[in-house]
Amino acid sequence: MRSVLTWRDKVDQCVYDLAFKPDGTQLILAAGNRLLVYDTSDGTLVQPLKGHKDTVYCVAYAKDGKRFASGSADKSVIIWTSKLEGILKYTHNDSVQCVSYNPITHQLASCSSNDFGLWSPEQKSVSKHKSSNRVTCCSWTNDGQYLALGMFNGVISIRNKNGEEKVKIQRPGGSLSPVWSICWNPSSRWENFWMNKEDEDPEDVIVSRYFQEIPSTLKSTVYSSQGSEAEEEEPEEEDNSHRDAKPTHDVFHSVTLGWIFSNKACRSHNTAREEHNDILAVADWGQKLSFYQLSGKQIGKDQPLNFDPCCLSYFTKGEYILLGGSDKQVSLFTRDGVRLGTVGEQNSWVWTCKVKPDSNYVVVGCQDGTIAFYQLIFSTVHGLYKDRYAYRDSMTDVVIQHLITEQKVRIKCKELVKKIAIYKSRLAIQLPEKILIYELYSDDSSDMHYQVKEKILRKYDCNLLVVCTDHIILCQEKRLQCLTFTGVKEREWQMESLIRYIKVIGGPPGREGLLVGLKNGQILKIFVDNLFAIVLLKQATAVRCLDMSASRSKLAVVDENDTCLVYDVQTKELLFQEPNANSVAWNTQCEDMLCFSGGGYLNIKASTFPVHQQRLQGFVVGYNGSKIFCLHLFSMTAVEVPQSAPMYQYLDRKLFKEAYQIACLGVTDTDWRELAMEALEGLEFETAKKAFARVQDLRYLELISSIEERKKRGETNNDLFLADVFSYQGKFHEAAKLYKRCGHENLALDMYTDLCMFDYAKDFLGSGDPKETKMLITKQADWARNINEPKAAVEMYVSAGEHVKAIEISGDRGWTDTLIDIARKLDKAEREPLLLCARYFKKLNNPGYAAETYLKIGDLKALVQLHVETQRWEEAFALGEKHPEFKDDIYVPYAQWLAENDRFEEAQKAFHKAGRQREAVKVLEQLTHNAVVESRFNDAAYYYWMLSMQCLDIAQDPVQKDTMLAKFHYFQHLAELYHGYHAIHRYTEEPFSFHLPETLFNISRFLLHSLTKDTPLGISKVNTLFTLARQSRALGAYKLARHAYDKLQGLQSPARFQKSIELGSLTIRSKPFHDSEELVPLCYRCSTNNPLLNNLGNVCVNCRQPFVFSASSYGACPHPSLCPEVLHLVEFYLEEGITDEEAVALIDLEAPRHKRENRWQEVTSSNSQTLRLDESMEPMGEEDPFTAKLSFEQGGSEFVPVVVNRSVLRSMSRRDVLIKRWPRPLQWQYFRSLLPDASITMCPSCFQMFHSEDYELLVLQHTSCPYCRRRIDDPGP
Repeated sequence: MRSVLTWRDKVDQCVYDLAFKPDGTQLILAAGNRLLVYDTSDGTLVQPLKGHKDTVYCVAYAKDGKRFASGSADKSVIIWTSKLEGILKYTHNDSVQCVSYNPITHQLASCSSNDFGLWSPEQKSVSKHKSSNRVTCCSWTNDGQYLALGMFNGVISIRNKNGEEKVKIQRPGGSLSPVWSICWNPSSRWENFWMNKEDEDPEDVIVSRYFQEIPSTLKSTVYSSQGSEAEEEEPEEEDNSHRDAKPTHDVFHSVTLGWIFSNKACRSHNTAREEHNDILAVADWGQKLSFYQLSGKQIGKDQPLNFDPCCLSYFTKGEYILLGGSDKQVSLFTRDGVRLGTVGEQNSWVWTCKVKPDSNYVVVGCQDGTIAFYQLIFSTVHGLYKDRYAYRDSMTDVVIQHLITEQKVRIKCKELVKKIAIYKSRLAIQLPEKILIYELYSDDSSDMHYQVKEKILRKYDCNLLVVCTDHIILCQEKRLQCLTFTGVKEREWQMESLIRYIKVIGGPPGREGLLVGLKNGQILKIFVDNLFAIVLLKQATAVRCLDMSASRSKLAVVDENDTCLVYDVQTKELLFQEPNANSVAWNTQCEDMLCFSGGGYLNIKASTFPVHQQRLQGFVVGYNGSKIFCLHLFSMTAVEVPQSAPMYQYLDRKLFKEAYQIACLGVTDTDWRELAMEALEGLEFETAKKAFARVQDLRYLELISSIEERKKRGETNNDLFLADVFSYQGKFHEAAKLYKRCGHENLALDMYTDLCMFDYAKDFLGSGDPKETKMLITKQADWARNINEPKAAVEMYVSAGEHVKAIEISGDRGWTDTLIDIARKLDKAEREPLLLCARYFKKLNNPGYAAETYLKIGDLKALVQLHVETQRWEEAFALGEKHPEFKDDIYVPYAQWLAENDRFEEAQKAFHKAGRQREAVKVLEQLTHNAVVESRFNDAAYYYWMLSMQCLDIAQDPVQKDTMLAKFHYFQHLAELYHGYHAIHRYTEEPFSFHLPETLFNISRFLLHSLTKDTPLGISKVNTLFTLARQSRALGAYKLARHAYDKLQGLQSPARFQKSIELGSLTIRSKPFHDSEELVPLCYRCSTNNPLLNNLGNVCVNCRQPFVFSASSYGACPHPSLCPEVLHLVEFYLEEGITDEEAVALIDLEAPRHKRENRWQEVTSSNSQTLRLDESMEPMGEEDPFTAKLSFEQGGSEFVPVVVNRSVLRSMSRRDVLIKRWPRPLQWQYFRSLLPDASITMCPSCFQMFHSEDYELLVLQHTSCPYCRRRIDDPGP
């Protein structure tokens, strides 16, 4: 690092502070009682500003560049615009020591000896706060949230934007160490690199795979390629015509982001990342430089300065620190406090120094009024060996980059890195007072983990540094020194001229060779174990760059005239030379290839062929295979360069092996294929095979493999081999000529037929045998098929006897007529093509032709399957009658089809015919379950009724009788429950209900008495009790309502019922504790009034006679008069020995009955009609025999059924008796109506009882029985 003075000026007063305009175009100085505005490009004084009456101590510019502020000993602060106009002034109680703008909110902090103030453009007044001591300096954090104040008593106070103190830091020296300058690091990006100083090893190596690297960009660089180049001491001329603009290259090293650590280093780093968000640098007059976190925790140890610091400032990105003070110079430090060097020495104390924003320019203000403007220039320190590139980063770090894998390693030296050298597994780093020798942990080529091998604790002054396996080489102008890793000098070489270039060219360990280029044009080879240098050659011009070929037989030199010269090392002959070169490198994998760069172009030269050029920015420093290592803008990159041009140069001369060697360095797939084809035509099979393997062309690899096998078998005819090659390449006529010349016409014929060149094939065939003619016709048909000429292909296939192919084409095209013609012409023995025809007929929706074809070959099973698939059930049934063995194949799919179309009754019959009763029941059970889950309780009732009838049908089998009868009764019971619950569900779930209270009351009572044990799926006891409670209360059954509400209190009810239940439970207490007598049900056998809440269920509490309910009363009766609780029916049983047929015959006899006299008399007068009961008439004298049978023993706990004999049956009227004619094995059930005038209708299908008026009304509504859904036009029962 060196500094170049750009301009200097001097004023009469001390320069206490200065500030740059954020765009860097202007510099504001505080000198005396004035502000001086300078143009930073050339140091011209733009304008002095007067406004203060006393010495100006401080100045600061806002980040937005709109205004700046100055503070003076006159106790005032003046706000100035960017146009240099004063717009605002406010005062403090004492002299203003420092000012600072918030970088985010542009709030201004101004500090005096006893207080500090906060002002922003949005507020009119200044918010002032007392300070415990004199404030000497201040600085805002990057996010503008906190302000740090440095005080004369050694205290640092960190406050928020409102001025409230959050953290207080006490420096160890107290008042003996006044804090004179503080500054927050302007970039939080650097926080990742802070490590605990006590735990850090100076030679720590931190490994990172694939982290983003932004290498340092330098103003002046002396570049080194695979070795070291001497740095000239003469200062570089600078172009000052654009000094006011931002420099082209940023001089700062950017630091990598994202690290991969291991073990302790990883944990330490992660901790540091969490804690170091904002870093405060503190310089005090205890001559210490320290760093603190926002929390007040110190980072590392105090750094001794040995002078009193007066100013401290960071570079824009926070990578470097400037410090100046009593040592009369400005020193450059790293961000963690490592001193790098001196920027500029002055004649008096340095009171202020700042960095021009986003640049490498530094300005210094001194006590004697001197203003100096410097440019900092960092030279590149780097080294390269093959694919490993080492360079200096952040002045104190060394980064080793693997150019192939992009893997990187960082070595933190914590001292200024002066020189770097790398060779094989060795790495040498020269620091100010020592040289560190590193080596790789392992011999793995991808290993990037370095460890310290040796340390030479001695200071050396040298221009170049080179490392070998066991030695380091120091270059000091004309002298080379060879030292061991322990620092012992083994030998020394004195040259005739300045050494311009040195490079290690390899060799055994301890005997490596060095290639040295001198300024006088001499080129020497030196072995580290030999005292004598070997002169390779001498040219007239100075050497700028050198490189030697892999076999050490050729030497490439770039001289000071930008000419690349290539020599033969043995003969010293100049082989060729090329202009416009600034660097050169031989390909390490190919002896005859080199590349050189210059003039924005990359030049590649192979052997003696012409140079191939392409655009490339930068310097070529290495050439390995197809990768060229290029240093551009001081960033090393590996550029992949296809070697196509030199490869084609070799191919033009039929040098296939040499072309293959070039291709191996890196060419495109197209180039590989071209090389393979050329080698194949040249019959260079080994090269061709390797090239085709690269492009993975299996076809040509198989060809080469077959040719090699034939060669092994003794074939030597190269014309035949070449003919095969031509045929593969598409050169068919050339191949045919070679085949014919070799006497292999059959191969030409096969080639032409495969290519559908049938005219040529016919010429070769001539008048051949029929078998070959058929083969030719078949191939021609294949060709016609492929070129989309299906008609011609079908005709040719048929003529060639390839019926299957003809059928496939016709079927795929939908040509039914052609298929019929082919099928009818085929013999029935040709089963395969006929079956294929039948399949296509089915596919084309022509089942008749398919049936004809199946009949032709006698495939009856396929015919049955055809009828089933096409749903031609009549033909299938007819075939099943003739061939019973296909019964299952017909009826099972038929039943499934019926079930899919909701024709369940027919499906069940079909399942029965097929003997698949389990399937029938299973389908219906699934439908029933779905209906319950979906709350379709009316459908569920219907399905359960169907299930019960199905079980009754199956019960005819004696083996399953008991099980099926139990299921029958269970399903019948469920059907009745779901049929009734349908109304309850609609009442509780739907907003409106057409059911009247009496209907809902009867249904809920029926369900409550039926749900004595388990509650079926889907039926809610809560809904039932809720309905019963509300309807009982509405109809006056208060006792029953209270019972229902009590039951509901013990059940978990839905939230929507809670309020109604609680209210009903309270209000029902105010009602009488009895039920309305009008609602009490009557037993028609014993004339007993039964309670509404019957513990026995739906039977009489006295005689135990089961009640017979109307299906409409617990179903959907719309009128209360049609909803009695029980029907006036009494079930009776036949005396033993009386069959059902005899009983029906006896009942049908209709024995004569006494005529009942009308005891009513009608009296008509002129004004009225009167109906009078004549009580004087005698009642009927004869008692009904059935009525006498109704008597029973009072109070018995067992049910005593009514049993009738023949005489009772004869006395009955047919219209008074209802018979449920159940199929076997069930017995018929007989019911006698006790109110003959009240008509009752029984459904002949489900045997459910209805009041006739109810039934007629419901049938009119639904056109079917409301229970079993038997349609009224269905004649069957």
